[in-house]
Amino acid sequence: MIEWDTIAAIATPRGEGGVGIVRVSGSLAIPIACQIFRSPRHVSVAELPSHTLNYGHVVHPAAGEIIDEVMLGIMRAPKSYTAEDVVEFNCHGGVVPLRGVLELTLKAGARLAAPGEFTKRAFLNGRLDLAQAEAVVDLIRSKTDLTRQIAIDQLSGKLSQTINALNDRLANLLAEVEASIDFPEEELDFMDLRVMKQTAQDILDDLDRLIATTSDGKLLREGVSIAILGRPNVGKSSLLNTLLQEDRAIVTEIPGTTRDTIEAPLNLGGIPLNLIDTAGIHQTTDVVEQQGVMRSKAYLDRADLLLIMFDSSRSLTEEDRELLRASKVRKSILILNKIDLPIVTSLAELHTDAPQKPVVQISLLDGKGLDGKGVEELKSAVHQELLEGETIWGDSPIVTNVRHHDALRRGRLALGHAIESFTQQMPPDLVAVDLHSSLDCLGEIVGKTTTEDILGKIFSQFCVGK
Repeated sequence: MIEWDTIAAIATPRGEGGVGIVRVSGSLAIPIACQIFRSPRHVSVAELPSHTLNYGHVVHPAAGEIIDEVMLGIMRAPKSYTAEDVVEFNCHGGVVPLRGVLELTLKAGARLAAPGEFTKRAFLNGRLDLAQAEAVVDLIRSKTDLTRQIAIDQLSGKLSQTINALNDRLANLLAEVEASIDFPEEELDFMDLRVMKQTAQDILDDLDRLIATTSDGKLLREGVSIAILGRPNVGKSSLLNTLLQEDRAIVTEIPGTTRDTIEAPLNLGGIPLNLIDTAGIHQTTDVVEQQGVMRSKAYLDRADLLLIMFDSSRSLTEEDRELLRASKVRKSILILNKIDLPIVTSLAELHTDAPQKPVVQISLLDGKGLDGKGVEELKSAVHQELLEGETIWGDSPIVTNVRHHDALRRGRLALGHAIESFTQQMPPDLVAVDLHSSLDCLGEIVGKTTTEDILGKIFSQFCVGK
């Protein structure tokens, strides 16, 4: 365990709440608690057993003033989050008592923790590797049960185990290559060149499979923006409300009710979505409506997926055909609404202008979408477009972190160069350089090879107190 000064921070969000926590970690954590915590049993904190909660008060050591009634948690090293001595003051969740307790810990010898410093210490003390530490942020920011479960898997070491296994295989291959360099004249049982090359290729294939999960990982980490587009009064706002199962957007029979974009989050099978209801696209002389139309058209290029709606009870207009043309070059789903009315525009007509695009027929008259069938068909179509029919998550680890993807990409590139060197029968010392480079790249993911700059960037994303 590395020795540092003692740090303290408020570990719960700002504002009022039932409970607020002041966390202290370091060699002075227990002595600080001894100074400011008073037990009604008159027991010293130094005598209290580890991993217990203890009732008492935080008291100003000089003035004798009670700052708050608390439960004091004690976790002695190394069995704590940071692998150091940790105390946590479970206070009443208000700004004033939390700030009062924090100020006393700072006066007693702690300093204010930097963002992510508690987790950074957990990494540097060997309790977490770097990939596990980053999973803490993913867990805090998870928006669906699926993203939470993937973060939990990474925190428990699922990705790290895969990376470490690849590292071990690369290290063994590198050892064979370096042995052939150091002992060229010895009659040792080295792998032959063909076996070395095949071993490298097998590792590269596994890297490719891991890298291939990045697109799904990005989907889960960043979510997907879905814009609902169409002419005025085709049912865009009704669709938003139906998908959300709440009256999020105002719906009237008056065209142009929605003049600006309305955004709302939605969980679709574990995928975090951002639904965007846009103003109707049409020709208008109204200055405000013109601004809304411009914003709507901007989403043709900006959104990850387009839901383009048409009114089946009306003929297609030039604005409709413009949206159909745009759908050909964008990931999109066509929605034929109001099929409870006499049909004027048919599914076949949409397929004439956009033959490869999925079309969902729906009626939003009752807010459920054709007894719910149309809505479920639309959800299935969205899922199909986003995942292309594949399962997003199984027993294998999934790469959700941009830094991890970059390290894997660079590691794969270096390994590819090594395989090419094997093919060209280049000197083994050149092969060793590429294998070393690949090994270092993979080591960056779990923190075996890293720099203070990288650590600073990673832990600056954390909140203070974590």
